[in-house]
Amino acid sequence: MRVLEVVTLVTPDGEYGGPTRVAVNQAAALQRRGHDVTIAAATRGFAEPPSLLNDVPTRLFPSRTLVPGTGFAGLSSPRLMRWLRTNVSAFDVVHVHAARDLVTLPAARTALRKGVPYVLQTHGMIDPSGNPLARPFDTLLTRMVLSRAQRVFYLTPTEKSDLTTVGGSHLQFQHLPNGVPRAEPSAETAMPLEVLYLARLAPRKRPLAFVKAAASLCSRHPDVRFTLVGPDEGEAAAVDAAITSSGHADRIRREPAISPENTLERMSHASVYVLPSVNEPYPMSVLEAMSLALPVVITRSCGLARLVADSEAGAVVDETVESLEDGIDRMLRDDALRDRLGRNGMHVTRAEHSMDAIAERLEAGYADSVTV
Repeated sequence: MRVLEVVTLVTPDGEYGGPTRVAVNQAAALQRRGHDVTIAAATRGFAEPPSLLNDVPTRLFPSRTLVPGTGFAGLSSPRLMRWLRTNVSAFDVVHVHAARDLVTLPAARTALRKGVPYVLQTHGMIDPSGNPLARPFDTLLTRMVLSRAQRVFYLTPTEKSDLTTVGGSHLQFQHLPNGVPRAEPSAETAMPLEVLYLARLAPRKRPLAFVKAAASLCSRHPDVRFTLVGPDEGEAAAVDAAITSSGHADRIRREPAISPENTLERMSHASVYVLPSVNEPYPMSVLEAMSLALPVVITRSCGLARLVADSEAGAVVDETVESLEDGIDRMLRDDALRDRLGRNGMHVTRAEHSMDAIAERLEAGYADSVTV
């Protein structure tokens, strides 16, 4: 089957985060199963955009900000749209990793106009919104694109409910969890112990909460390092100031952002993974950490909270810094607990979130879409 995967943005430091990693993982898994897959996206930051991502052919085109001050939602790529109008008919199905933006929704509309079946995967990014731009956007594009999709893949019951509110109850829903490539945990215990935050430095991710918890824990755990890794999305200056004022700048550090293909390798050097974000739909970084047998600390509003709690793969805490601190503290005090929780996470990701299992679900959804 000829499959086109469309995602909003590809950059050297992975600033668009989970949706891009999901698209690349899925494309690679489908390609290994014999499908002809191409990834198309807007891009910025490369001296020369890559023609392959994880061995999958790519078509990357310069991004342009059409609506300043709206973040990723204001991005567009006229050259990508022109390429789609000319080439989309060569594909059997188009898989759009959709958000309220000027890349993915116009891409889905182009597929619709050309008569090519398309499926949507929204990654929790289309929900009821009070943003004044959301209503006209939904009226012009979102509802139409949702309603005409052959499949709308959702991650959690909450996302399905949100999409129903936005697009109506008639949508062709199919549950599809995220998957992670099989990874092998490090054979050596990281020394000294390291607590890692690896995510965008964005307000919703709450890197400042991580720094505050780390500053308090430094006195109790004098041999532990606390590290933040990720691209800046508005919080880097505040994070740097908080690290400096903590009095522990020698042990709380911020490292430059890394490319997505290096995420697992960087995580393999850590001892605990922490993501303090709230209302996070289904963070890939947490699944990746679990796949490496790292115990995780996340909040109750995270879409993976039930999985982590039920599989005993880490600590699920409330949104206060004190609760976050307590969750990390429990991990650092007990080597056997860290090992047990980490192994539990590795086993559940292999059993329920393997890329082969995800690819099989995609194949079934694509086949049904093509024959409708």
